[in-house]
Parts: sequence; structure tokens; C-alpha cells
Amino acid sequence: MSGGRARYATPAQIEVDRTPHVRLAGGPPPPFSQPPVSNARLGMLMLIAAETMLFAGLIGAYLLFRLGSVAWPSAHLYLPLGVTWLNTVVLLASGYTMHQAVQAGRANIRPTLIRYLGLTTLLGVCFLSIQGYEWLQLIHDGLTISTGIYGATFYTLIGCHALHVFAAVVWLSIVLWRARTSISSTHVHICGLYWRYVCALWVVLFSLVYLN
Repeated sequence: MSGGRARYATPAQIEVDRTPHVRLAGGPPPPFSQPPVSNARLGMLMLIAAETMLFAGLIGAYLLFRLGSVAWPSAHLYLPLGVTWLNTVVLLASGYTMHQAVQAGRANIRPTLIRYLGLTTLLGVCFLSIQGYEWLQLIHDGLTISTGIYGATFYTLIGCHALHVFAAVVWLSIVLWRARTSISSTHVHICGLYWRYVCALWVVLFSLVYLN
């Protein structure tokens, strides 16, 4: 109020105040907020959640049949525990080399990245080869998928995991091939996330099927 007269804002001034502020030409750009989780990582986490639900169902069926059976497995069947222990060490070692590969990818050290990706791929192939040898021995001893409920559940559960390891080896081979030229560290990280998941899943299956 000035000189006893009130000052009122004109309609034009009110309209200007209501409009959003616009960055002046040549001014600094507005800050860009990164999402808390990248789309690639979010997609992989969703895939892992779906895979976990799948194996939870298979493990539930395995436990249901096991608790309802008098002899599990049959008296004349046995699992080659020594070979499987060796195979478990091989897969856990691949989890370590995959971790090293992810660290090298983040540091952008290409020779180290390629070396550890190659070692992880080799260890994955060794795991599948040893498991194939184990299955041949079991089939020779009479344990097939048609050998009652035990054979069906054993090969379904362990075979499903082996299929996932095979898919992970194929994916890892593609990442290794692309790493020789140019590859984003995000791709290595996502592949490493899935690889370490199948390693952790095997620890659960090994403890459930072979040690109990």
C-alpha cells in the first residue's frame, strides 16, 4: 500500500506468475536423475525371481515325494558323491572367476576381463562335462528317468539346473567374443549376476539331493 492506495496485480502479472519457469538460453541444463536400478538389472532381477519360483516348485515336489517314500533312493542305487563334490568345487571356482571378470569390466581392463571370462567359460564347460559323465555312470547302474519317482524327480531337478548352466555358458561365450572388440561393463555385470545365481542355486540343490 502506497499513499493510501492498494496495489493490485494485473491479470497479465498473475498469468506470468502461474507459468512454469523456463531455463534461459545458455543457462546450465537441469540435473538428470539416474534411476535407482537400470532397466537391464531390473529385467535380470525379474528373470531371477521367475527362475526362483520355478525351482521352488521343483524342490517342493521333490520334498513331497521324498517325505512320502519309505526308501529314498532305492537300496541298490547310490549317487557318486566324490565326483559331485569335485564338480561343486569347479562351479564355485567359476563363480570366483566371474566375480573377477566383473571387477575387470568395471575397471575397463580388457586383457584381465578376457582372461577371466575365458576361465569362467572353461570351468562351466568342465562342470557340464563332469555332470554328463556322472549321468552316464548312473544310467549304467540302472538309474534312469523311468526308474520310479526318484529317477524322474532327480533328472528333472538336476537336469533343469544343467540346462540353465548350458544357457549361461552360451551367453558367457557371446560376452567373451564381444569383449575382444568392445563391450559395455553393464553387459558383463548382468551376465555375471546370472552366472553367480546358477552357482548359488547349485549349492542348494547339491545340499538337498546329494547330502541328505
